[in-house]
Amino acid sequence: MLARILVSFLVLGCVLLEVKAQNQSQIPATNEKAEEIVRRAIAALGGNAYLQVRTQIGRGFYTTFQDGASQIPARFVDYISYPDKERTEFTGGGVRVIQTNVGDSGWLFDGATKTLNDMKPAQIEDFKRSMRTSVENLLRGWWRKESAQLNYVGRREAGLAKRNETVRLTYPDGFWIEYEFGAKDSLPAKIVYKRSRQKADSDEAEETTEEERLAKPITIDGITAAWVIDHFTNGTQTSRINYESLEYNRPLPDSLFAKPESVKALK
Repeated sequence: MLARILVSFLVLGCVLLEVKAQNQSQIPATNEKAEEIVRRAIAALGGNAYLQVRTQIGRGFYTTFQDGASQIPARFVDYISYPDKERTEFTGGGVRVIQTNVGDSGWLFDGATKTLNDMKPAQIEDFKRSMRTSVENLLRGWWRKESAQLNYVGRREAGLAKRNETVRLTYPDGFWIEYEFGAKDSLPAKIVYKRSRQKADSDEAEETTEEERLAKPITIDGITAAWVIDHFTNGTQTSRINYESLEYNRPLPDSLFAKPESVKALK
Protein backbone atom coordinates (compact mmCIF):
# COMPACT_ATOMS: atom_id res chain seq x y z
CA MET A 1 0.00 0.00 0.00
CA LEU A 2 2.85 2.40 0.86
CA ALA A 3 4.47 1.78 -2.53
CA ARG A 4 1.56 3.38 -4.33
CA ILE A 5 1.36 7.12 -5.07
CA LEU A 6 -1.59 8.77 -3.34
CA VAL A 7 -3.14 11.07 -5.91
CA SER A 8 -5.91 12.59 -3.82
CA PHE A 9 -6.93 13.36 -0.24
CA LEU A 10 -9.85 10.96 -0.71
CA VAL A 11 -7.52 8.07 -1.28
CA LEU A 12 -5.36 9.23 1.62
CA GLY A 13 -8.39 9.32 3.88
CA CYS A 14 -9.36 5.78 2.91
CA VAL A 15 -5.86 4.52 3.59
CA LEU A 16 -5.75 6.17 7.02
CA LEU A 17 -9.09 4.62 7.93
CA GLU A 18 -7.84 1.22 6.83
CA VAL A 19 -4.65 1.53 8.89
CA LYS A 20 -6.70 2.58 11.92
CA ALA A 21 -8.97 -0.45 11.49
CA GLN A 22 -5.96 -2.76 11.20
CA ASN A 23 -4.41 -1.34 14.36
CA GLN A 24 -7.68 -1.77 16.24
CA SER A 25 -7.96 -5.37 15.03
CA GLN A 26 -4.61 -6.12 16.69
CA ILE A 27 -6.06 -5.27 20.11
CA PRO A 28 -7.30 -8.44 21.86
CA ALA A 29 -11.10 -8.55 21.82
CA THR A 30 -12.91 -9.43 25.05
CA ASN A 31 -16.29 -8.97 26.63
CA GLU A 32 -16.99 -7.80 30.16
CA LYS A 33 -18.64 -11.06 31.32
CA ALA A 34 -15.59 -13.11 30.33
CA GLU A 35 -13.22 -10.60 31.95
CA GLU A 36 -15.24 -10.73 35.17
CA ILE A 37 -15.01 -14.54 35.28
CA VAL A 38 -11.23 -14.29 34.85
CA ARG A 39 -10.98 -11.70 37.64
CA ARG A 40 -13.00 -13.90 40.00
CA ALA A 41 -10.80 -16.91 39.16
CA ILE A 42 -7.63 -14.96 39.91
CA ALA A 43 -9.09 -13.91 43.27
CA ALA A 44 -10.10 -17.51 44.06
CA LEU A 45 -6.56 -18.74 43.36
CA GLY A 46 -4.94 -16.18 45.64
CA GLY A 47 -5.21 -12.81 43.93
CA ASN A 48 -1.93 -10.92 43.96
CA ALA A 49 -0.11 -13.85 45.61
CA TYR A 50 -1.06 -16.01 42.62
CA LEU A 51 -0.02 -13.38 40.09
CA GLN A 52 3.34 -12.91 41.83
CA VAL A 53 4.36 -16.55 41.39
CA ARG A 54 7.50 -16.65 39.25
CA THR A 55 8.68 -20.22 39.83
CA GLN A 56 7.05 -23.48 40.85
CA ILE A 57 8.44 -26.84 41.92
CA GLY A 58 5.99 -29.73 41.87
CA ARG A 59 6.53 -33.30 43.01
CA GLY A 60 4.23 -36.25 42.64
CA PHE A 61 3.23 -39.13 40.38
CA TYR A 62 2.40 -39.25 36.68
CA THR A 63 0.24 -42.14 35.49
CA THR A 64 -0.58 -43.03 31.91
CA PHE A 65 -3.76 -44.88 30.96
CA GLN A 66 -4.17 -47.43 28.17
CA ASP A 67 -7.70 -48.14 26.97
CA GLY A 68 -8.91 -46.44 30.13
CA ALA A 69 -6.81 -48.64 32.46
CA SER A 70 -4.08 -47.08 34.61
CA GLN A 71 -0.46 -48.16 34.13
CA ILE A 72 2.43 -48.10 36.62
CA PRO A 73 2.89 -44.55 37.98
CA ALA A 74 6.21 -42.74 37.54
CA ARG A 75 7.52 -40.31 40.11
CA PHE A 76 8.23 -36.82 38.79
CA VAL A 77 9.77 -33.51 39.77
CA ASP A 78 8.66 -30.53 37.71
CA TYR A 79 10.52 -27.20 37.67
CA ILE A 80 8.77 -24.20 36.08
CA SER A 81 10.13 -20.71 35.57
CA TYR A 82 7.39 -18.55 34.07
CA PRO A 83 6.56 -17.83 31.36
CA ASP A 84 8.28 -20.45 29.16
CA LYS A 85 10.84 -22.60 30.97
CA GLU A 86 10.05 -26.08 32.23
CA ARG A 87 12.11 -29.10 33.23
CA THR A 88 10.39 -32.36 34.19
CA GLU A 89 12.27 -35.37 35.55
CA PHE A 90 10.61 -38.78 35.56
CA THR A 91 11.91 -41.80 37.47
CA GLY A 92 10.48 -45.30 37.37
CA GLY A 93 11.85 -48.83 37.12
CA GLY A 94 15.35 -47.50 37.78
CA VAL A 95 15.21 -45.29 34.67
CA ARG A 96 15.48 -41.48 34.63
CA VAL A 97 14.03 -39.32 31.86
CA ILE A 98 14.43 -35.54 31.66
CA GLN A 99 12.37 -33.34 29.37
CA THR A 100 13.32 -29.65 29.24
CA ASN A 101 11.79 -26.79 27.25
CA VAL A 102 12.91 -23.18 26.94
CA GLY A 103 10.71 -21.19 24.59
CA ASP A 104 11.25 -22.46 21.04
CA SER A 105 13.94 -24.97 22.01
CA GLY A 106 14.23 -28.06 24.15
CA TRP A 107 16.23 -31.18 24.95
CA LEU A 108 15.52 -34.71 26.11
CA PHE A 109 17.59 -37.18 28.15
CA ASP A 110 16.57 -40.83 27.91
CA GLY A 111 18.07 -42.84 30.76
CA ALA A 112 17.13 -46.15 29.15
CA THR A 113 19.35 -45.52 26.13
CA LYS A 114 21.73 -43.02 27.80
CA THR A 115 21.10 -40.49 25.03
CA LEU A 116 20.86 -36.71 25.07
CA ASN A 117 19.16 -35.05 22.10
CA ASP A 118 17.50 -31.84 21.00
CA MET A 119 13.74 -32.05 20.87
CA LYS A 120 12.12 -32.61 17.52
CA PRO A 121 9.88 -29.85 16.07
CA ALA A 122 6.75 -31.86 16.87
CA GLN A 123 7.79 -32.15 20.53
CA ILE A 124 8.42 -28.42 20.75
CA GLU A 125 5.02 -27.76 19.19
CA ASP A 126 3.44 -29.98 21.85
CA PHE A 127 5.06 -27.85 24.56
CA LYS A 128 3.97 -24.60 22.94
CA ARG A 129 0.42 -25.97 22.68
CA SER A 130 0.48 -26.87 26.36
CA MET A 131 1.54 -23.29 27.12
CA ARG A 132 -1.31 -21.94 25.01
CA THR A 133 -3.92 -24.13 26.68
CA SER A 134 -2.77 -23.67 30.28
CA VAL A 135 -4.85 -21.84 32.86
CA GLU A 136 -1.79 -19.66 33.54
CA ASN A 137 -1.86 -18.41 29.94
CA LEU A 138 -5.46 -17.29 30.38
CA LEU A 139 -5.28 -15.80 33.87
CA ARG A 140 -1.89 -14.12 33.48
CA GLY A 141 -2.89 -12.60 30.16
CA TRP A 142 -0.05 -13.88 27.99
CA TRP A 143 -2.58 -14.55 25.22
CA ARG A 144 -3.01 -10.80 24.70
CA LYS A 145 0.37 -10.63 22.95
CA GLU A 146 -1.00 -12.95 20.25
CA SER A 147 -4.14 -10.86 19.66
CA ALA A 148 -6.47 -13.65 20.79
CA GLN A 149 -10.14 -13.01 21.57
CA LEU A 150 -11.82 -13.84 24.87
CA ASN A 151 -15.59 -14.38 24.96
CA TYR A 152 -18.20 -15.68 27.35
CA VAL A 153 -19.81 -18.97 26.26
CA GLY A 154 -22.34 -19.63 29.02
CA ARG A 155 -23.08 -21.99 31.90
CA ARG A 156 -22.70 -25.76 31.66
CA GLU A 157 -23.85 -28.64 33.81
CA ALA A 158 -20.99 -30.00 35.90
CA GLY A 159 -22.60 -32.59 38.11
CA LEU A 160 -25.43 -32.74 40.61
CA ALA A 161 -26.62 -29.17 41.35
CA LYS A 162 -23.34 -27.81 40.01
CA ARG A 163 -22.61 -25.55 37.04
CA ASN A 164 -19.52 -24.09 35.45
CA GLU A 165 -19.06 -20.70 33.83
CA THR A 166 -17.33 -21.10 30.44
CA VAL A 167 -15.14 -18.71 28.45
CA ARG A 168 -13.50 -19.30 25.07
CA LEU A 169 -10.09 -18.04 23.97
CA THR A 170 -9.69 -17.90 20.17
CA TYR A 171 -6.43 -17.17 18.35
CA PRO A 172 -6.10 -15.54 14.92
CA ASP A 173 -5.07 -18.92 13.44
CA GLY A 174 -8.42 -20.40 14.51
CA PHE A 175 -7.14 -22.43 17.46
CA TRP A 176 -9.45 -22.16 20.47
CA ILE A 177 -9.59 -23.27 24.08
CA GLU A 178 -12.57 -23.35 26.40
CA TYR A 179 -12.06 -22.89 30.14
CA GLU A 180 -14.69 -23.80 32.72
CA PHE A 181 -14.78 -22.30 36.22
CA GLY A 182 -17.02 -23.25 39.12
CA ALA A 183 -20.04 -20.94 39.17
CA LYS A 184 -19.94 -20.84 42.99
CA ASP A 185 -16.23 -21.06 43.86
CA SER A 186 -14.75 -19.61 40.60
CA LEU A 187 -11.99 -22.25 40.63
CA PRO A 188 -10.67 -23.67 37.33
CA ALA A 189 -12.50 -26.93 36.65
CA LYS A 190 -11.98 -27.97 33.04
CA ILE A 191 -10.01 -27.15 29.88
CA VAL A 192 -11.23 -28.29 26.44
CA TYR A 193 -9.64 -27.91 23.00
CA LYS A 194 -9.25 -29.78 19.72
CA ARG A 195 -6.02 -30.83 18.05
CA SER A 196 -4.85 -32.75 15.02
CA ARG A 197 -2.61 -35.76 15.60
CA GLN A 198 -1.29 -38.65 13.56
CA LYS A 199 -3.12 -41.94 13.88
CA ALA A 200 -1.20 -44.85 15.34
CA ASP A 201 0.45 -47.02 12.63
CA SER A 202 -0.82 -44.66 9.94
CA ASP A 203 0.21 -41.56 8.01
CA GLU A 204 -3.30 -40.15 8.33
CA ALA A 205 -4.19 -37.37 10.75
CA GLU A 206 -7.28 -37.17 12.91
CA GLU A 207 -8.87 -34.42 14.96
CA THR A 208 -9.28 -35.22 18.63
CA THR A 209 -11.00 -33.51 21.52
CA GLU A 210 -8.61 -32.99 24.44
CA GLU A 211 -9.92 -32.33 27.92
CA GLU A 212 -8.28 -31.65 31.27
CA ARG A 213 -10.27 -31.94 34.48
CA LEU A 214 -8.85 -30.16 37.49
CA ALA A 215 -9.62 -31.45 40.98
CA LYS A 216 -8.51 -31.51 44.62
CA PRO A 217 -7.72 -27.80 45.13
CA ILE A 218 -5.24 -27.19 47.97
CA THR A 219 -3.98 -23.86 49.27
CA ILE A 220 -0.27 -23.41 50.05
CA ASP A 221 1.21 -20.01 51.04
CA GLY A 222 -2.05 -18.33 50.06
CA ILE A 223 -2.02 -19.86 46.56
CA THR A 224 -4.63 -22.41 45.50
CA ALA A 225 -3.92 -25.05 42.84
CA ALA A 226 -5.43 -28.29 41.58
CA TRP A 227 -3.42 -31.23 42.90
CA VAL A 228 -5.07 -33.76 40.57
CA ILE A 229 -5.22 -33.21 36.80
CA ASP A 230 -6.86 -35.85 34.61
CA HIS A 231 -6.42 -35.73 30.83
CA PHE A 232 -8.97 -37.24 28.43
CA THR A 233 -8.80 -37.75 24.66
CA ASN A 234 -12.14 -38.22 22.93
CA GLY A 235 -13.69 -38.99 26.30
CA THR A 236 -11.16 -41.68 27.33
CA GLN A 237 -8.71 -40.99 30.13
CA THR A 238 -5.07 -40.99 28.98
CA SER A 239 -3.14 -39.67 31.99
CA ARG A 240 -3.24 -38.35 35.55
CA ILE A 241 -0.99 -35.92 37.38
CA ASN A 242 -1.17 -36.28 41.16
CA TYR A 243 0.88 -33.77 43.14
CA GLU A 244 2.34 -34.57 46.54
CA SER A 245 3.83 -31.11 47.08
CA LEU A 246 4.05 -27.67 45.47
CA GLU A 247 6.58 -24.93 46.26
CA TYR A 248 6.48 -21.39 44.94
CA ASN A 249 9.08 -18.73 44.18
CA ARG A 250 12.13 -20.83 45.00
CA PRO A 251 15.23 -19.65 43.06
CA LEU A 252 15.79 -21.73 39.91
CA PRO A 253 19.15 -21.14 38.14
CA ASP A 254 19.24 -20.88 34.34
CA SER A 255 21.72 -23.77 34.34
CA LEU A 256 18.88 -26.06 35.41
CA PHE A 257 17.27 -25.58 31.99
CA ALA A 258 20.44 -25.40 29.87
CA LYS A 259 21.33 -28.44 27.78
CA PRO A 260 24.43 -30.15 29.23
CA GLU A 261 27.43 -30.67 26.97
CA SER A 262 27.25 -34.44 27.42
CA VAL A 263 25.46 -37.21 29.31
CA LYS A 264 28.33 -37.26 31.82
CA ALA A 265 27.80 -33.56 32.52
CA LEU A 266 24.13 -34.10 33.29
CA LYS A 267 23.04 -33.28 36.83
